[in-house]
Amino acid sequence: MKDEVFQHLSVLPRETLEALEPRSGGVYLDMTLGGAGHASLVLEQSGPDGKLYGTDRDGDAIRAAGERLKPFEGRFEIRRCPFADVSDWLGEGTCDGVLMDLGISSPQVDWGHRGFSFMKMGNLDMRMDVGDQVTAADIVNTWSGDELIRIFRLYGEEPRARRVAQAITERRAVKPFETTLQLAECIETALGRRGDKHHPATRVFQALRMQVNDELGQLERGLVAAWKVLKEHGKLVTISFHSLEARMVKQFGNFWSLDYRAGDAMDTPALRIPKQPCARWLSRKAVKPSVEETRSNPRARSAQLRTLIKLRALPAGEEMDWRTGKRFR
Repeated sequence: MKDEVFQHLSVLPRETLEALEPRSGGVYLDMTLGGAGHASLVLEQSGPDGKLYGTDRDGDAIRAAGERLKPFEGRFEIRRCPFADVSDWLGEGTCDGVLMDLGISSPQVDWGHRGFSFMKMGNLDMRMDVGDQVTAADIVNTWSGDELIRIFRLYGEEPRARRVAQAITERRAVKPFETTLQLAECIETALGRRGDKHHPATRVFQALRMQVNDELGQLERGLVAAWKVLKEHGKLVTISFHSLEARMVKQFGNFWSLDYRAGDAMDTPALRIPKQPCARWLSRKAVKPSVEETRSNPRARSAQLRTLIKLRALPAGEEMDWRTGKRFR
């Protein structure tokens, strides 16, 4: 909307800078540019000649970031693209630090017309990139009940997925879903409130958003792309907001920080084959927001920051082993 301003309060700003340690002459990549909150801090701390590259899939975010970063003209470059494309854009070993602030920006939730919120009226959309073909309405109105159950369980971790899917298929047979509030009302009627702190549609909307935008697939490919553009001893800083993101980030870091390759399917210690690790955690424990930050920004409450240090490139041809189950060979 023309009168709306893309404003997003970045989470863990101080902790992010402490992890990245931006410096003059350094080169950094913000893979989730959003409103450029983190990016502006990185450019400020890396002055006078630090360089920042930024990407986002959301055109509104790209436009807002360009405006916010104008004081740093000549020190930043922005491109609209998915995570996986950054290594082709920047080349290998070009960045001192990479930031991936996962999840969605506040405007995407707050602007009803984007279709992300079950609390605001809007078309059932949920696309981060409005050029993508499939919307949340397409999924809700055309996917089979079994397919809906699968994504509600997988991406939303919704324990009552079957009941929700049944309610949706029955309702759409009468009239297709068009708006966010129609879907939210259907879910609330099916599940009830039962004094729950969170709206009963929370998990389902998360699942639909993640499916529409292929968020875990993007993250899977993005982690490998981020690793390629990092220099040796560079840092990959991730901020995750739910267990599925956090699990994938930890799986990536844990796998590549091992100093051995398993010799059999049971990972028998005597059969382990020594190897050089590709990564090292800065800390095994995630950094979380302070009480003060969560009070001023409740949306930060579930954020977890992790920092992975690159020791060497991933073995050629094995970049995706951590996801394909080929660890034991």
